[in-house]
Amino acid sequence: MTAYKDLSKEELLELKSELEARFEEVKEKGLKLDMSRGKPAADQLNLSMDMMKVLAGDANLICEDGVDCRNYGNLDGIDEAKQLLADMMEVPKDNVIIFGNSSLNVMYDTVSRAMTHGIMGNTPWCKLDKVKFLCPVPGYDRHFAITEFFGIEMVNIPMTPTGPDMDLVEKLVSEDESVKGIWCVPKYSNPQGITYSDDTVYRFANLK
Repeated sequence: MTAYKDLSKEELLELKSELEARFEEVKEKGLKLDMSRGKPAADQLNLSMDMMKVLAGDANLICEDGVDCRNYGNLDGIDEAKQLLADMMEVPKDNVIIFGNSSLNVMYDTVSRAMTHGIMGNTPWCKLDKVKFLCPVPGYDRHFAITEFFGIEMVNIPMTPTGPDMDLVEKLVSEDESVKGIWCVPKYSNPQGITYSDDTVYRFANLK
């Protein structure tokens, strides 16, 4: 397809008319589609109802280490919750942090702090001439929206059956110091359900 910038005004107007006609055809079908990805089904939501109702009952809310779950507790999360997710992710419990919010909030806050305060004593990103982020594609639009919001240049990285194209990741990281991060969903990545291979994870761990 010819790029829009290469079309004449007449060609653009003709294309606009064609697209508007197709749009009206779709509207006339009266479709009500939920295009959100990874949305739990009602049966999955029902699994957690006992957890949702626990504060209204007489459940024991004291952790094994004596922390009262109704109050402020450990900064890295309730031990039992950490163990639950550690078993799911096949990692030691000490490698898990439980926050009281969504992962997107944590990601946004991390990028925001990097922009304004830097990371581990390094220059805040807002003071750099250029900041780039690697974006495995297809990926997650809400992740990309965070870097887009902060004006960070996003570089597409092809996704393979074993994770991101690590040859390209290693090349860009080693050659371009403006690359500051990469969006990753290493376990069951949207939308294909890809899990990063051990070799991919090893190569990530060895990036400089």
